[in-house]
Amino acid sequence: MTAFRTILYEKLDNVAHVTLNRPQALNAYNIQMRDELFEILGAVRDDPDIRVVLLKGAGEKAFCAGADLSEFLSAPPPVLARVARFERDVWGRFLSISKPFIAAMHGYVLGSGIEMSLCCDIRLCSDDARFGLPEVNLGIIPAAGGSQTLPRVVGRAHALDILLTNRWIGADEARRLKLVNRVLPRNDLFSEAESLAYRIKNFDPRVASCAKQAISRGLDLPLIEGLQLERRLGQLLIKAP
Repeated sequence: MTAFRTILYEKLDNVAHVTLNRPQALNAYNIQMRDELFEILGAVRDDPDIRVVLLKGAGEKAFCAGADLSEFLSAPPPVLARVARFERDVWGRFLSISKPFIAAMHGYVLGSGIEMSLCCDIRLCSDDARFGLPEVNLGIIPAAGGSQTLPRVVGRAHALDILLTNRWIGADEARRLKLVNRVLPRNDLFSEAESLAYRIKNFDPRVASCAKQAISRGLDLPLIEGLQLERRLGQLLIKAP
C-alpha cells in the first residue's frame, strides 16, 4: 500500500483500490486530496498491471461530502479562491483513462462526491446514500463538471431540479434516475463492488478498454460516426497480437 495523507491506495491482483480517507471530515475534497488523487490517477493510467479501479470512501458516514469549504472558499473573494481547484485537471484525468472505474458510495455523496462518481463507469450505492449538489446554496455552480455530466446521465429536467433547488435525493430515487446502477444493503456494498471489479478484471483488458471507449466516446458522436468508431475499435482487437 502506498502512503498518502488523504487517500489509501492499494493494488491487489490487477485491481486498484482507491479510498478517500478523511473520515473525520466526511471525506471532504481538499487541496491535498486533489494533489494525491491526481498522482494516483496518473499511476493507474500508466500501470499496465491495473485493469479495474474501485473508488470508495473511508468511515461510516460518507463517500464524499463535497469540497472542503475551509480551503476552497475561505479567501475573499470566493471565486478567486476556487482557482486552486483548477491547478490540476483531476476530472480530465479521470475521463482520459480507458480502464473501467467502479464507484461504491455510502452515506453523504455531495458536490465533488457526485462529480467524482459521474466520472466512473459503474456506480453502486448503499441504501443509506444521500445525493446532492449544494453549490447553488453557496452562491456558486459546480466547478468539477457536475453541470455537464449530471444531465448526460439523468437528463436535463432532473439535473436542473437537483441543481437549482438544492434538493437531496435518496438511494432509491438515485436508482430510478439512473444516477446509480444498483442499491445494496450497507453491509454488502464493498464486497459486491469488489466482486464486480474482480469479475471485470478477468476479461481481456484490451476488450474492456475498447468497450468503454466505444460507449463513452460514441455517445458524443452522431450515430453514423459512432458506428464507425465501433468498427475501428473492433478491428483493433482483431489485429492485436
